[in-house]
Amino acid sequence: MTKVSPLAPERFPDLPSLRGVRLATGTCGLGYKGRNDLMLVELAPGTAVAGVLTRSLTASAPVEWVRKALRGGSARALVVNAGNANAFTGRAGAKAVERTVEAAADLFPCRPSTVFLASTGVIGEPISGEQIAAALPALKGALRENAWEEAAAAIMTTDTYPKGATRTALIDGVEVTINGIAKGSGMIGPDMATMLAFVFTDAAIPADVLQALARRAVDRSFNCITVDGDTSTSDTALVFATAAGAGHRPVGSAGDGHLRQFRRRLEEVMVDLAQQIVRDGEGATKFVTITLTGAASTRAARRIGLAIGNSPLVKTAIAGGDANWGRIVMAVGKAGEKADRDRLSIRIGGCPVAENGAPVPGYDEEPVARHMRGREVDIAVDVGVGRGRATVWTCDLTHGYIDINADYRS
Repeated sequence: MTKVSPLAPERFPDLPSLRGVRLATGTCGLGYKGRNDLMLVELAPGTAVAGVLTRSLTASAPVEWVRKALRGGSARALVVNAGNANAFTGRAGAKAVERTVEAAADLFPCRPSTVFLASTGVIGEPISGEQIAAALPALKGALRENAWEEAAAAIMTTDTYPKGATRTALIDGVEVTINGIAKGSGMIGPDMATMLAFVFTDAAIPADVLQALARRAVDRSFNCITVDGDTSTSDTALVFATAAGAGHRPVGSAGDGHLRQFRRRLEEVMVDLAQQIVRDGEGATKFVTITLTGAASTRAARRIGLAIGNSPLVKTAIAGGDANWGRIVMAVGKAGEKADRDRLSIRIGGCPVAENGAPVPGYDEEPVARHMRGREVDIAVDVGVGRGRATVWTCDLTHGYIDINADYRS
C-alpha cells in the first residue's frame, strides 16, 4: 500500500446522492491487479455537458474523442479507466475509443456522441478496448447513487487518496447540489485543464452557459496549481448538469444574477479538488500558497506565480525549510513578465523579507525559517508594476518524487 500523503484530509467528504447520476466501479485489468480501475457513470437523459481539455499536442485518444463529443452538448454516460492513458497509441488507440463508446452506447442505449471517456496511466502502452467493453455490462448492473468514494478511488494512479468535494447553492431560492471527484498527483502543470476532474450538478444549466461557467472555474482553480510543471496528455475537466433536481428559474446566460451563488459554489468545488491534488503531489510534504500582486495583469500575475511554484530551486528550499528568498527573486526574474526590481517585495509566513528591491532592515531569518519548516507555507510577492493579482498553489520537491517516478512502470 502506498503511504498516504501527510497533507491528506482526514477522510473523504460525505457526498450526497445527486439526482440524475448513478455510479459503479469494477476491474478491467489494463494496468492494475487487486483493485478497481474502471468507473462508469450513468447520467439522466438530457444532461448538459461542458469541458476544458489539455492543449498538449500529444493528447490522448479519449481527449480527441471528447473534444468532438462536446460539440453536441449532451451526455448520457461517462467511462473512465486507470492504468493505461491510451495516449501515443495511434490508430489502435482510436479504435479502442470507438469500441468503448459503442459498448456504452448499446448499454443505455444512447447516441455515441453522448458517451464521454477519459483514460489515465502509462503512455504508449497498446490497448484494444475489448477489456473495457467486456467489463461494462457488470458495471451497469451495479450502478448506484452513492458510490462517490469508490468512483474517486477507481480512477487513481499514483494518488495516495481519493479526492471529492461537494457544495449546495441556491438558484433563485431553489437548492441544487454540486459534487465533484478528481485524480492527480504527478504530471501536474495545467494548460487549459488539468488531470482528470468530473463535476456534477442536478441544476438545469444549458450547455453553452455551462461551458462558460466551467471555463471560468477551471481557470481559477485547476489552472492555478502545479506539482512538477508537466502537462499531461490526458488532462480533462468535465461538468455535467442533469436538470433532474427541483425546478428553478430558467438560466439564460452565465452572467444571470440568480446564478451568482451557483457560480461561486462551482468554483469552490473546483478549488477544493485542485488543492487536494496539490496536497497529494508526488512526494509532497508541504502545501504552498503563492500570492502574487502588483503585476501588469491577472495573466502576468499567474505566470509569475507559476514560475515561482515550478522552480526546482524554490521547491527544494521549501522542502529543506531553507529561507533562501533569493531563489524567489530568481524565479520572478525568469518568468518573462514585467517586474520592477527596485519595487519588489516579498513576505514569507507574513514576515517582511524584502522591500523596494532590498532586504528589510534588521531582517530576522529565524521566524521565516520556522514558518518554512511547517506543513503550510505562505509566500506573498508584489512585483510593483500594476494591479494584477493571482494565487497559485504548489508543493515542495522531495526525493519521494524521484522514488515514485523512477519506479512508476515497475
